[in-house]
Amino acid sequence: MTQPPSYPTPPVGGPPPAAGGVVPPSPHPQGYAVPPQYAPPGYAVPPGYAPPGYAPPHWYAGPPRPVTPPPTLSPGGQPLASFSDRLLAALIDAAVFMAIGMVLAVPAVIIFLIVVMPDLVQVTPDGTVREPDFLNDFLVPMLWLDLAIIVVSIVISYIYHVEMMFKTGQTLGKKMMKLRIVPLDPARTLDRRAAAKRYLVQQGAGLVPGLSYLDGLWQLWDKPWQQCLHDKAARTVVVKVSG
Repeated sequence: MTQPPSYPTPPVGGPPPAAGGVVPPSPHPQGYAVPPQYAPPGYAVPPGYAPPGYAPPHWYAGPPRPVTPPPTLSPGGQPLASFSDRLLAALIDAAVFMAIGMVLAVPAVIIFLIVVMPDLVQVTPDGTVREPDFLNDFLVPMLWLDLAIIVVSIVISYIYHVEMMFKTGQTLGKKMMKLRIVPLDPARTLDRRAAAKRYLVQQGAGLVPGLSYLDGLWQLWDKPWQQCLHDKAARTVVVKVSG
C-alpha cells in the first residue's frame, strides 16, 4: 500500500505549508520597503495611544507646547520684577525693621520699668505706703518713652529706605530677592531726592486706610512698567538683577 507523503510541522501561529512542504511566500517580498503609515493632514495621534509598530509621520511634531511669554523689560532693557518677588522683598524688609525695633524697644521698656516702679511704690518713714501719682510718675514718662521710640523708628526707617536705597538701589529684602530700584529714565541715576519722594509717598499712603493696599496692588494692572503709586511719584521702576 502506498504511504501518503509526510509534511513538515507548521510553525506555531503561522500558516500551514503548501503541498510538498513549500512555505507560502511572505506578503512583503525581500527588499520591499513597507509603506509609511498614512495619516490625513491635520491628524494627530490620540495621547497615550500608539498601535504596535506605529511610528508618527515625519511631519508630526507632537502636541502643542505652552509658550512662555518673554518678560517685560524696563526702558533700560532689564526685566521688571514680578509682584511675588516684590511682595516677598517687602515682607523681608518688614521683618528686618521689626527685629531692629524690638532690639531697641525691649531694653528701653525694661529700663523704664526699673526707673519708674520705685516711684510708684514708696513707703514713708512711718511705714505707710504713699499713694502713687500715676499721671506724673507713670503716664507722662510713658508718653515720653513712646515719643522717643517713634522718633528713633522714623530715623531708622529713613536711613534704611532712603540712604541705604539711593546708594545701592537695594534694601536688604530687595538684595535677597535680587531686585533693584532704578530710574525710569535709563540716562539718570537714582538720587536722594527720588528715593526720599518714593519713601514719603509710600509711608504717607499707610496713613490713609486702604490706600497702602491700593498702592502695593497698583503694579498688577499698571502698564507697561508695572509701577506702584510711589514708583510713579518718584519715576522709578523695580527690576530683576543677577546679584
